[in-house]
Amino acid sequence: MRADRLLSLMFLLHANGRMTAADLSEQLEVSERTVYRDIDALSVAGVPVYTQQGINGGIFLDENYRISLTGLSREQVASLFAASEVGPLADLGLKRAAEDSLLKLFATLPQSQRQAVQTMRSRLYIDPHGWFHEDNIPEILPPLQQAVWDDCQVEIMYEAVGDAPKTRVLDAYSLVSKSDVWYLVGRKEDGEFRSYRLSRLKTVRVLDTHFQRDPDFDLAEYWQQARAGFLQEMSRLFGRFHASLHVHPDSYWYFGSFLEGRFERMGEPDERGWIPVSIVMAGIEEAAMHILSLGNRVWVDEPEVLRETVYNRAKSVVDHIETLNT
Repeated sequence: MRADRLLSLMFLLHANGRMTAADLSEQLEVSERTVYRDIDALSVAGVPVYTQQGINGGIFLDENYRISLTGLSREQVASLFAASEVGPLADLGLKRAAEDSLLKLFATLPQSQRQAVQTMRSRLYIDPHGWFHEDNIPEILPPLQQAVWDDCQVEIMYEAVGDAPKTRVLDAYSLVSKSDVWYLVGRKEDGEFRSYRLSRLKTVRVLDTHFQRDPDFDLAEYWQQARAGFLQEMSRLFGRFHASLHVHPDSYWYFGSFLEGRFERMGEPDERGWIPVSIVMAGIEEAAMHILSLGNRVWVDEPEVLRETVYNRAKSVVDHIETLNT
């Protein structure tokens, strides 16, 4: 356990340059006293790690020191090379770079660890795309990517759901990919950060003006908070609608493909082979939409109001077709 912590300490210093004992303590989840003991142990082992007092002081590695991958455990090395699609990196034009980086890392490994990599890649594959994924990269992604890289402001025309398109000027802070959908994280003139789905951007114009980044901005923390806020708002607007169903076995796949995290199998199939399922939707309208898409392959057990809603919707479709045929 301590060996892993010593490696983590070295990688943190290598990545960040200079860190305080307090920062290392927080990252490694140990006391500052333990951090200093680990530094002494590294020094004894010949690792050029130093401490400096004062306002600009801290703990740092010799700038010419390089960490060898031979210090990584078998599991750590294998995890780096788990076979997977590069996903959003390809959208950003970084697919070849990602593949080349892994190739260079692989070349530095000893033979024993290369075997661990081959074992992992033959047994695990990670596909980040949802079903029916299409490689439709938004045309506005390249200029937005350049604006984010160069800290430029952008003028966008954005059409929010149920609202007319509006033009606004933003600091192009970051890009986020969630389930094949790209978002721009922008800072408004009043300093508020907002997320904008690229598919709803009507126009994008990169401006010549640059902005100053907030050094305390943490993209991962922002996105987690934004995501939680969105889910909370959806729950406030639509509530949480629960329903119990029975699903024909040949349509059970639908729930894993389109309702992941929003359904639960409630037991063994009944005498007909139909599978009991519980679902949680934003509201009765969303629940009815999914149930209607399954046709006669699903039955609503409860609530009765949902069963009546589905029946009335289906009947209105039949009535409409009969009207057109008369």
